[in-house]
Amino acid sequence: MELRASGLTGDELKKAGDVRSNTLLLERLAAERPGDAILSEESADDPIRLQSHRVWIVDPLDGTREFGEPPRTDWAVHVALWSEGDLVAGAVALPGLGRTLVSEPSESLPTRRDEVMFRLVVSRSRAPRIAAEVAEAVGAELVTMGSAGAKAASVLLGHTDIYLHGGGQYEWDSAAPTVVCRAAGLHVSRTDGSALAYNQPNPWLPDLLVCRPELAESVLAAVAAAGGIDS
Repeated sequence: MELRASGLTGDELKKAGDVRSNTLLLERLAAERPGDAILSEESADDPIRLQSHRVWIVDPLDGTREFGEPPRTDWAVHVALWSEGDLVAGAVALPGLGRTLVSEPSESLPTRRDEVMFRLVVSRSRAPRIAAEVAEAVGAELVTMGSAGAKAASVLLGHTDIYLHGGGQYEWDSAAPTVVCRAAGLHVSRTDGSALAYNQPNPWLPDLLVCRPELAESVLAAVAAAGGIDS
């Protein structure tokens, strides 16, 4: 937020945001948990994480494009902890909104107003090919938004109902949103319904579904009927 007010613009602002956030998070994690491994988008992948019992999966600035376009608020900071085979804790900070969503204590999922049309949020730049078809099948309107963290948070906060992503992500894009949304009771999976796996040798995770639990079955069926998500 300080960088956004510093007078930097464009690529200079985006690069500075990536570097400054990454440096801060890595320094804090090293000081607080010096024995843990770290997988960060903005740092070289150290294979020691594959032999580690605790791995922090970090996206220092999720939605760099949106961060570089003040006053947009759809960008985030992701920090998640993987331990012994699964994600165990996480936080998604939304600095532009002054909010940080955490897995413990878990967030409360707002009650949905039944008369309001469902909203399906997708990427501004990489919406799945079948997004419109899935939206029509489940009776939803399409909404576009920036970062993965912001889109997942929009479901958790009740602003949207479904977040559908295809076309590629990495573990750091979804780890923190996954554990925070899962703790709140949302459905989180691959778009074929299979579980998301983290701290893998290849951190590529092609697709993601986050939605209200009562919509999961119909959304997964709609994705399958439309031929599945392009990876």
